[in-house]
Amino acid sequence: MKRFLLVSILALTCGTMSIAQNKGAVDVKMLNDIRSTFTLDASSRAIQNAITNSESIRELSLNHEKIGKTDHFFKYRVDVKGITNQESSGRCWMFTSMNTIRPDVMKKFNLNSFDFSHNYNYFWDLFEKSNLFLENVMATADRKMDDREVVLYFKGPVDDGGVWNSFFNVAKKYGVVPTEVMPETEASNKTREITSLINEKLRGEGYKLRNMIARKASVKEVRLAKVEVLKSIYRMLALSLGEPPVNFTWRFKDVDGKISESKLYTPKEFLAEINPDFAKTELVMIMNDPTRDYYKVYEIKNYRNVSEGINWTYLNLPNDQIKQFAMASIKNNEAMYASCDVGKQHNRKAGVMDLNTYDYESLMGVEFDMDKKARILTRQSGSSHAMALIGVDVDENEKPVKWEFENSWGATSGNNGYITFTDEWFSEYMFRVVINKNYLDDKAKAALNTSPILLPVWDYMF
Repeated sequence: MKRFLLVSILALTCGTMSIAQNKGAVDVKMLNDIRSTFTLDASSRAIQNAITNSESIRELSLNHEKIGKTDHFFKYRVDVKGITNQESSGRCWMFTSMNTIRPDVMKKFNLNSFDFSHNYNYFWDLFEKSNLFLENVMATADRKMDDREVVLYFKGPVDDGGVWNSFFNVAKKYGVVPTEVMPETEASNKTREITSLINEKLRGEGYKLRNMIARKASVKEVRLAKVEVLKSIYRMLALSLGEPPVNFTWRFKDVDGKISESKLYTPKEFLAEINPDFAKTELVMIMNDPTRDYYKVYEIKNYRNVSEGINWTYLNLPNDQIKQFAMASIKNNEAMYASCDVGKQHNRKAGVMDLNTYDYESLMGVEFDMDKKARILTRQSGSSHAMALIGVDVDENEKPVKWEFENSWGATSGNNGYITFTDEWFSEYMFRVVINKNYLDDKAKAALNTSPILLPVWDYMF
């Protein structure tokens, strides 16, 4: 009797579970209803033929009404020249940071052109990221491998990514050098292979360090083991990128054809000469994140490359305030580090970003109606690329109508290496600007002085 009762209860329970699980299933009635909404009439057939035979839905969606409507003229524009190219790498944050100070170097030495060695700082960025990964592994060694933070560290020990604070950290510690002192290599221009190999090495050695700590190895033994790992990382980087110089000699020819005397520098001495106040910078990151309170400072835990460096920290502000401050910087001939969701509504051939550049709604006959907050929270949108913000055009009331980026995809990309974007696009897809805090108003400056709210390493915005 008891066995019969148990079987009955199990059968009833399983039946209930089955009903619950099937409640959301697509049944025949629902499917017939859905099918009835699609009719392959002449218009739909034409669209189907176009889409199924086209290599790009994006090109089919290009909005003809938008073509040629946005010019590339700007009332206010920073004095810049020369376009850089990050090639097949994710170093946009580094190129952009350097592009904002290149004009000052050219002005200081009276040069027609100048560029920094991105390869030099990339070497130290990957080296320092490797060290930070190992430190994070040791700090979380008492947690299980499926701990959320541990998973994140091992998922991507190092990569090309970063933001402005990443450049600040590595340049402050190691300085900078001219491009000819440590030129690019195939591995620095195409970074996937070397970062993949470094990650394989770091994951394996990080796992060993966890096991050493689990076996109660001494702190000294663990730290000595970490140094041995870093020796291997240094070797891998030196073989693929070249070994960074401890010092170098540099001379130049200015616009008048005058050749300077050779001068011996360390990389930190060179940075100090071109930017004496770099280490005590007045630059701050301001950001538009409508998912969080404005006029608050936020800091992302462990979002840095150098262990002793600063984390990614920003002041969250409304768009109209960010635009006001950015205009003031441009009018004063100061370029800014900025980042955005560059893939959205971007006509790369024309070098223009505008709302509805691509009319997917008309092509597909469906609505896409998320606002910026919803796009962020659902991971549909987020900052994907950094560029220098250098220009703004205004109407008769000095209100911005369009803006300009100096990109790092080479001179053949976009409008001779530059991108024009409308003010409406700015509101929807611009995220961050690094600006001298002197351009902020009193309310923003007061908010900047408040204690930051710490966000977790897995935060949805980053």
